[in-house]
Amino acid sequence: MVAVLGGGNFGTVIANIIAARGHEVRLWMRDPEQVEDTRRWGENRRYLPGHALHRRVEAMADLQRALSGAGMVFVAVPSASIREVAADMAHLLRPATLVISTTKGIEGPGAHAPEVSGSVFRLMSEILESYCPDARVGVLSGPNLAEEIARGDYTGTVVASSDADLRSRVQDTLHSRSFRVYSNPDRYGVELAGALKNIYAIASGMAAALGAGQNTRAMLITRGLAEMSQFAVSQGANPLTFLGLAGVGDLMVTCASPLSRNHQLGYAVGQGASLAQAQEEVGKLAEGVNTIAVVHARARELEVTMPIVQGLHEILFEGRALAEVLVRLMLAEQRDDVAFVASTAGLEQDAE
Repeated sequence: MVAVLGGGNFGTVIANIIAARGHEVRLWMRDPEQVEDTRRWGENRRYLPGHALHRRVEAMADLQRALSGAGMVFVAVPSASIREVAADMAHLLRPATLVISTTKGIEGPGAHAPEVSGSVFRLMSEILESYCPDARVGVLSGPNLAEEIARGDYTGTVVASSDADLRSRVQDTLHSRSFRVYSNPDRYGVELAGALKNIYAIASGMAAALGAGQNTRAMLITRGLAEMSQFAVSQGANPLTFLGLAGVGDLMVTCASPLSRNHQLGYAVGQGASLAQAQEEVGKLAEGVNTIAVVHARARELEVTMPIVQGLHEILFEGRALAEVLVRLMLAEQRDDVAFVASTAGLEQDAE
């Protein structure tokens, strides 16, 4: 039996995929009214309307029952809720349960972690591990827009963990004709890529609202990839991870698709909305807003240059005008195209 915690669109899609593979699935939703509506109509009308819930998926609001006997648990709750959910599930898991985070976000000091202070930078899997030390933890990330997966569009994702058996079992549980699951041992890099790309999706939405051409969008996405990979390497990630589905793949689809909540928020800001107005207009949590704040603080601490993050922080949190920030970014010093290539070339010259 498999449990999926989180009744949003992605949690619902994952539950359906697993059920179609022949597993009994318990889909936990926090709201009993949502559970009742889902059971009555046979679909998650709030987050994934028009797509029937598989007959082997049972929606419920009882967390203890959802986790009872589960050998594999997918956590698909918003980042703001993951600490609370992790604490609640900790004493309900059997030892060595496979716990896979699908949440794309980073926790910093403040509202998401009121009991900690100072320099805080935690990925979702690290929070799960801290509460569930006997669990075997992995992450799932990639270019995975839930609406397209639900339609049966061909999609690839990445399961990441240093635990090879976990990766293999998740691949077997999720793999289907239209949903391919690839493996990567770099859990930190895969998870960090999934969180960071939301930043650049907001920037891409702003660019789209301003009528930017394809050249501009290509430059923005590519510079975003260079910026996020350089930051990730400073945190210990493998730079090659960012050339795969969890890196460039997820970045491309999130920056290009109007289905992305972060893209939608950026588009609204680009049209003149304030951050509060844009968040209300989108109506769903855009993880990239919190990620910008956390990464901006971490980059300053590590002395990693991130011009796009800096610009977005000024627009969203410091009241700077969008046009003013864009002009400054375009007039900024032109640096190396790919920093890692430049560094490698320097090492080769030194060796000679």
